[in-house]
Amino acid sequence: MNQVEHSSEPDKLSPMRLTAVNRRFAVAPMMELSDRHFRYLARLLTRHSLLYTEMLTCKAVIHGDREYLLGTGDVDHPVVLQLGGADPIEMAEAASIAQSWGYDEVNINVGCPSDRVQSGRFGACLMAEPDTVASIVKAMQNSVSVPVSVKCRLGIDRDDSYDALEQFVNVVRDAGCEHFIVHARKAWLDGLSPKENRTIPPLRYPYVYRLKETLPDLHITINGGIDTWQDVQMHLQHVDGVMSGRKAYYTPSFLGKADQSVFADLADAKPELSDAHALAAVARSYAQYVQGWVDQGIRASALTRHMVALYHDMPGARKWRRHLSENAVNCSDVVQLVEDGLAYVLTTTDAPPNTGFNQPSPSA
Repeated sequence: MNQVEHSSEPDKLSPMRLTAVNRRFAVAPMMELSDRHFRYLARLLTRHSLLYTEMLTCKAVIHGDREYLLGTGDVDHPVVLQLGGADPIEMAEAASIAQSWGYDEVNINVGCPSDRVQSGRFGACLMAEPDTVASIVKAMQNSVSVPVSVKCRLGIDRDDSYDALEQFVNVVRDAGCEHFIVHARKAWLDGLSPKENRTIPPLRYPYVYRLKETLPDLHITINGGIDTWQDVQMHLQHVDGVMSGRKAYYTPSFLGKADQSVFADLADAKPELSDAHALAAVARSYAQYVQGWVDQGIRASALTRHMVALYHDMPGARKWRRHLSENAVNCSDVVQLVEDGLAYVLTTTDAPPNTGFNQPSPSA
């Protein structure tokens, strides 16, 4: 097949804003992963999935480099900024800044169990302080017109009964929060690492289903261990939305099926982008985007890392991944780098043709 003639070539992204955020499917906030560059790649794959930033502390937003931390393109939308903090005044100020930077929603992190987050008295430890979370919600809603949501766990440590979850949600709901994203595991604040907290505590999806049944006026999104589109559809029979994180990051082709799996009823839903040639079109578009940043002095490897898994579990994936990982470090021509890498996944040859790409010397 002539690659140039393949019909699924995604044109350069054009700005898009939604007047109402569609929360049927979302890509989770992931520390050091879901930056603006990953979100650009994700948007090449799915037009309608709701995207989240990685968590930023309210103090960083207030006092830090806002262009670096909050910079985002129009193509990101709909996009949610996740904030971490425990002071209502600071959280309200950070939310106002987020709104001024164009974010469609602001989310409060009440689910992260890391020691660093706990030392700042936010994240999952706030599940023990529902009144504090309620105060934060009120302060933020008084400062912004965009929605304010809460992402939490089922509970913390030994306090993980359904009744405790419902009590927490009720207190925060009474403060005005209408959208809760619930990771269907509890968090152990001592004894487990953040990674272990994503896998060891058992998943209890029925708790989240019951929450929706009990409080039908709330928008409930479920998160945790959701790796297939069949699972997504199953959960959507019980709750309003589904969130997936590391599956979407470490298998980006998963997102290439999002629009047709969840948003097929929308006229501008993307076609399925999951075969090798459709993903090549995505890779080429992303390479053009990366090249623009490289021309401004940004290291290519800081951005190409997001697409090394684009061909996960496909023929040639290992060679594609190795080619990008080894050659992106000092690369100045990302378009050619990607074109050479695509030869591994679009043909059966062991080496790419000589198309002119030469890895720059370390001194370049």
